[in-house]
Amino acid sequence: MSDIIEKNDTPEPSESSQVAAFGGQATEAAAVEVPSYMPRRTLGQLLRGDLGFVPVLFTLIVVVIYFTIVTNGIFLHPENLSNLVGQIVTFGILGLGVTMVLLLGEIDLSIASVSVFCAVVMAVLSERNGVPAVVAILAGLLVGAIVGFINGFFVAIVRVPSFIVTLAASIFYSGLLLNLLSGQSTLIISNSFIVAIAGSSQSFLPDYLGVGLPIVAVLLYAISLIVSYVRRKRAGLRTISLLQLVVQLVITALLVGGAVAVFESYHGVPYNAAILFGLIAVFWLIMTKTSFGRHVYAVGGGSEAARRAGINVVGIRIACFTLCSTLAAVGGIVFASYGTAVASQIDPVLLLNAIAAAVIGGVSLFGGRGSVWAVVLGALIIGSLVNGLALLSQGTDVSEMVEGAVLLIAVSVDALVRRAQQRTGR
Repeated sequence: MSDIIEKNDTPEPSESSQVAAFGGQATEAAAVEVPSYMPRRTLGQLLRGDLGFVPVLFTLIVVVIYFTIVTNGIFLHPENLSNLVGQIVTFGILGLGVTMVLLLGEIDLSIASVSVFCAVVMAVLSERNGVPAVVAILAGLLVGAIVGFINGFFVAIVRVPSFIVTLAASIFYSGLLLNLLSGQSTLIISNSFIVAIAGSSQSFLPDYLGVGLPIVAVLLYAISLIVSYVRRKRAGLRTISLLQLVVQLVITALLVGGAVAVFESYHGVPYNAAILFGLIAVFWLIMTKTSFGRHVYAVGGGSEAARRAGINVVGIRIACFTLCSTLAAVGGIVFASYGTAVASQIDPVLLLNAIAAAVIGGVSLFGGRGSVWAVVLGALIIGSLVNGLALLSQGTDVSEMVEGAVLLIAVSVDALVRRAQQRTGR
């Protein structure tokens, strides 16, 4: 159904109005009405449209149910779920960074090496040079931002393809971190402040924060949805039904409440989990409530059209690559704290997991479509597969084959959906 409906109840023109019209006076335009409801669509239209998180959430539920059954409930044990979240935080943060680049239709292959490199910078400053922990952490983040700015400069201004720029950066920083470590394969981190981020038995939020912050977040989210619903309703714009709004709020509250209950039944909400969800919440606000976020989607949807609309395309590209590498630095610092060490060897699946978390979660490789919350679902699917297969005593070979197959399926579905939308003019 069209969004604009023309009214046909205009009365027949009188003789005087016809004369006036022929005399050059404009006739009154027919009134238009924008329906405030979502029109019903067929199953085929739904499959060709944007289903949002539904397929990804359904996949996660299936994975969780399967491993819960085959492990006799061990998979859902609070201790295992807490460990699972700790395992996905690093590539979840990196996935958030790569989402910023994927929304532009670009790619960043350097995030894994940049992540480890920034962690090495922090560790070398702290452990070898005695620099205070806060200064060392800020230095690692600054290095990440500089690296991202350089990548963005070559992509946006020099116009070298992002694949080549970031591949070269990956090779360069892999060598540079080896140089910084001076041949040492592992550098142990003993600074108590850095270790406390994610690597100690006390790296958990106190109960009043572990419970209170999620409650505040859910309340703010509910207020945001309700205000948006009321404003669109008053403006005569299309909105979801009231029932859908209530269901969405209830499901959100149940998921957040269930997660908090599981964490609190073990040791509490880990710091690293709070960092991941805090970053995602901040970037969700940036991408949905600011002009910068709207410009990112616009550039990803069509850079030439965005440029003609007055958007600073070069600035947006540089900013997104800078944010990507800065988030990679955050992920590397959290991972170094979690493992209480930095190593010269870069995890060979870290890059795959980061990109897969975004793509499996629903971020399009072609740009312009996706949400930062997709990273959570994608990371949970990957983490659940790896964790569940480990509980079944399956090796790395099996988990990597399964993860690769899931990634291929996700990308194929994205390509098919985009092709269907292009045929229907969406």
